[in-house]
Amino acid sequence: MSYIYKVGVVGAGQMGAGIAQTISFAGIPVVLKDVSDVQLKKGLDQIRSVYNLRASKGKMTAEEVELKMQLVTPSLNYSDFSDCDLVIEAVPEDLNLKMSIFTGLKDIIPEHCIVSSNTSSLSISKMATAIKSPKNFIGFHFFYPANVMKLVEIILGLQTDQAVADSIVAFSESIRKIPVKVKECPGFLVNRLLMPYLNEACHLVQEKACTPEKIDEIAVKFGLPMGPFMLVDHLGLDVCHHVSCIMADAYGSRAKPPELISTLIGLKRYGKKSGAGFYVYDGSSKDFSGIYPSENSIKDENQIIERLLYPMVNEAANCIDESIANPSDIDLSLLAGIGFPQAKNGLLRWADQTGLDLIFNKLCEWNNKSGDRFLPSLYLRRLADAGFTGSKAGRGFFDYF
Repeated sequence: MSYIYKVGVVGAGQMGAGIAQTISFAGIPVVLKDVSDVQLKKGLDQIRSVYNLRASKGKMTAEEVELKMQLVTPSLNYSDFSDCDLVIEAVPEDLNLKMSIFTGLKDIIPEHCIVSSNTSSLSISKMATAIKSPKNFIGFHFFYPANVMKLVEIILGLQTDQAVADSIVAFSESIRKIPVKVKECPGFLVNRLLMPYLNEACHLVQEKACTPEKIDEIAVKFGLPMGPFMLVDHLGLDVCHHVSCIMADAYGSRAKPPELISTLIGLKRYGKKSGAGFYVYDGSSKDFSGIYPSENSIKDENQIIERLLYPMVNEAANCIDESIANPSDIDLSLLAGIGFPQAKNGLLRWADQTGLDLIFNKLCEWNNKSGDRFLPSLYLRRLADAGFTGSKAGRGFFDYF
């Protein structure tokens, strides 16, 4: 395991600036690179705004703000990464762009330097081939906003050295993050579990079963920090659709993104950043008549929660079966990564409390009516067949004896 004394971040957008601020807050020098002075200024302004907000709340002095800002060095050149122990790439989800960055770095960074990607869906093993020492490459996925969200996914490629993973785990903890190791797969863990949740919300609207406002209201009432449509509007419909298409290529028809997303993108409604997505940012989505229902045909709120979360439980069961992550890490990831309500103790604890037999039978029913996206996981089927149906049975995803 190696120690990390200086970090380079490629990309001064919202994600890269958030990562740089998090690292500087821990007292670690960081070089923040982008392609223009304009982009660098935006990134530095974002970092300063986070520190100024802390100062306004009495959590920092003005002098401390300046000391933290001095730890961030803006740069237009990779040469400033020559003494970095870790590089974090945080540019848009474009494989060719990312590969070109790693190629540009490989003759500059020191031999021991760990190279990582903040990708949310692309192949770590593929990107590792662009650097001189693929064993030093790893996935290091922060969640938006990076200065707030505690979870980081650590993804080992086929070439990644275990000592590199151990170093990134230790570094994550040093910058006050919660690291979870995840086996490489498209979407990794959290985005893979979000896929059926977000898709099913869209299917409910396409079926004219419920309005986006009502679905979001029900999700927040359940305990989530925001509903699926507000979440997508914040992340960007174009970004979510791009990731969904990558996962659909990997997982087939069950992951196919609903047409509603493409329709909105075709209307240049990309979310909050464009002024309109599922919502127009006067707080309303009712202007989009003809696609959004005007009434809610499903009156039972529990049925909406079932449609949103049972497919998510099912995908989590697939992840366990494929050794992507264990049940404890899945629950921790959703608690820390998307704000799954702590009172429910995590998605899989909630599923065990609900009853895996009930979830399995409902998925079978929906599968018969609507097809592959509800096909029960083989692991969930095995649990149901064995009578391991949750907390009342003494065993489900977890052991309750």
